[in-house]
Amino acid sequence: MTTIDWIVIALYFGGLLGLAWWVIKRGKETADDYFLAGRNLGWWVVGASIFASNIGSEHLVGLAGAGATSGVALAHYELHAWCLLVLGWVLIPFYLRSKVFTMPEFLEKRFSATARWVLSLISLVAYVLTKIAVGIFAGGVVFGALLPEMQLQIGGVTFDSFWIGSVAVVLLTGLYTILGGMRAVAYTEAVQTFILILGSLLLTFFGLSKLGGWNEFRAALDPEMFNLWKPLIPTGMEGTWSPVIEPGRIAWYFNGNYPWLGMLLCAPIIGLWYWTTDQYIVQRALGAPSEREARRGTIFAAFLKLFPVFIFIIPGMIWLALAKTGTIPEFVAGLDANGNALPDASQSSFALMVQYVMPPGLRGLVVAGLLAALMSSLAGAFNACSTLFTIDFYQKLRPNATQAQLVWIGRIATTIMVLIGLMWIPVIRGGRGLYDYLQGVQGYLAPPIFVVFFFGVFMKRLNAKGCLSALTVGFALGVFRLIVDTPVSLKLEGFENGYAPGSLFWIVNNTYFQYYSLFIFLVSVIVMIVVSYMSGKPSEDQIRNLTFATVTTEHRQESYASWNIWDVVNSGVVLTLILIAYVYFTG
Repeated sequence: MTTIDWIVIALYFGGLLGLAWWVIKRGKETADDYFLAGRNLGWWVVGASIFASNIGSEHLVGLAGAGATSGVALAHYELHAWCLLVLGWVLIPFYLRSKVFTMPEFLEKRFSATARWVLSLISLVAYVLTKIAVGIFAGGVVFGALLPEMQLQIGGVTFDSFWIGSVAVVLLTGLYTILGGMRAVAYTEAVQTFILILGSLLLTFFGLSKLGGWNEFRAALDPEMFNLWKPLIPTGMEGTWSPVIEPGRIAWYFNGNYPWLGMLLCAPIIGLWYWTTDQYIVQRALGAPSEREARRGTIFAAFLKLFPVFIFIIPGMIWLALAKTGTIPEFVAGLDANGNALPDASQSSFALMVQYVMPPGLRGLVVAGLLAALMSSLAGAFNACSTLFTIDFYQKLRPNATQAQLVWIGRIATTIMVLIGLMWIPVIRGGRGLYDYLQGVQGYLAPPIFVVFFFGVFMKRLNAKGCLSALTVGFALGVFRLIVDTPVSLKLEGFENGYAPGSLFWIVNNTYFQYYSLFIFLVSVIVMIVVSYMSGKPSEDQIRNLTFATVTTEHRQESYASWNIWDVVNSGVVLTLILIAYVYFTG
């Protein structure tokens, strides 16, 4: 890092804090303003904010690292831009008509108050396990790669750059998130989006230039790295087809081989849960003033979502190509004897590319974009957590609380979530790759939530008992898997080699996470339908305008009037670009 780089970073943060302060001054101490920006966000702010919230630490550290080890395999998750179209065209009308603050609140209107509490609890647990903890962890990884010599001694204890970076990211993000709420988060994320995309595109450009262009890049790597559809059974493991694998061979699932069956059947479940029912994402659309603005915001976000393949996965692969060809000698140490990326080096691949590939000045711009992504992801998680806790728990317990009290409790909730996230970092640091960790946890927690929302909207016969049963059973299966996995991930005493082969815990621990996720999904569907049909029908008054079969003629006409031909054309362009990517990256 040169002086000019630090000047660029300082200018970026100065501008960001100035924008945040301007937004904070415009805000009001009301729940509607603090948690949903007064429901007055334009479509471009909604779209950019959705993208910035999603593109965070797991992409800068985890997705680039996955590109270095697995090639384009995880582009499946990034090409889920079509899920945003489902949000805009299918679910947004239901959400906005119901005037809810949170996704659990919508579940209460459709089913029951108990279902709302259960989903709020599941969501808060999920954010602690994924968004907050992973965001803080990634901040440490980035600082560790850019400033490896940084140390700080407090009371005789030495803290390295990893911990300094983790805490610094939290403090910088928490400052404007706690003070400004959703309005500050959304507007700063809109600016951060364009800094991030510009900086990352420049990184990809300079990385390819180092290699001599795209053709030389493809020639430097195994063709299988450019194949989206990984074989069900990797070469050398024929004869082991089974959701459960042999002892000591679980690594193939997380070392460049994501079987196409799991991607085809399970990945869309996680994608639809995340993009259409998760508070973390949908809260931005809820801040729009109308169905038209919200839908156009999701279409814009879908366009932006097509970038990550080329600004995160490809840079990770470029790092591997530069290491294999010896173009940048410092990268060679990140390879093992077989020329594969080592775990620690792959997770730092994006930051290392910034350090060694970018010229001075532009390096500062990319670092600013990198830090912007870390901060926007955390800011979104903080705001979603405070909204869930305040609206779904505190306000239900204290219905007479003033607007100022609700805002104050939201700020306290944010602080508590940060502290819990910090305590969870060692689990992530001791486990497998960051992006794999995230997809695994989401795979365990997402299916029952996906089931109750989508089946609840499409099947009016389903009732509160079925919803609650599906959430309880599905959540229990996911938590059980996490409990079984954690001792092995941490390599606690007695679990260094996992569980006894053939035992129940061994089977659970060694079942591929996508297959286990599909199992949770199927169980949740069966439980919800069976329990619902074994109990009474929900009343027509309760489900009016909350399912497709019960939408009134007036509201149907309002939805039809909220879009035009250009909304359809732009949605079609997104789908066409996704199809082109799938065709190009097919082996």
